[in-house]
Amino acid sequence: MTLSREEREDRQVVLDQMLVQLDLVERELRCLGWWRDDTEPPPPADDGKMFAGLSFPHWLQYKFLPHARSAARADELPTSSQVGLMAMRQYDYHSTVSEALPLVGLLNEFDRLFERARFGIH
Repeated sequence: MTLSREEREDRQVVLDQMLVQLDLVERELRCLGWWRDDTEPPPPADDGKMFAGLSFPHWLQYKFLPHARSAARADELPTSSQVGLMAMRQYDYHSTVSEALPLVGLLNEFDRLFERARFGIH
């Protein structure tokens, strides 16, 4: 499907908003103290499993954020994003981790932006 110039411009605006949202996610991880410094040892090698031995915040840092930023910059989005749902399952499913709720909200907003970029949903 070929997009009109206006549709391409609208899509780029949403992709840019996605990148801003990812920066907000990183900032929230840092504020929570869940961001690893460069001085800490690297995470374990990816063994094909979803979290590959990483905690959810470190999976966000080492896997999700770099891949999502790359995909948004290249306008090569995957077929879906459910990172907000994953965060809800981590922090608000059986019990609530109240300090993580702003992070959950940021990730849900990322998914909403993803849907707009991928499918043109407003």
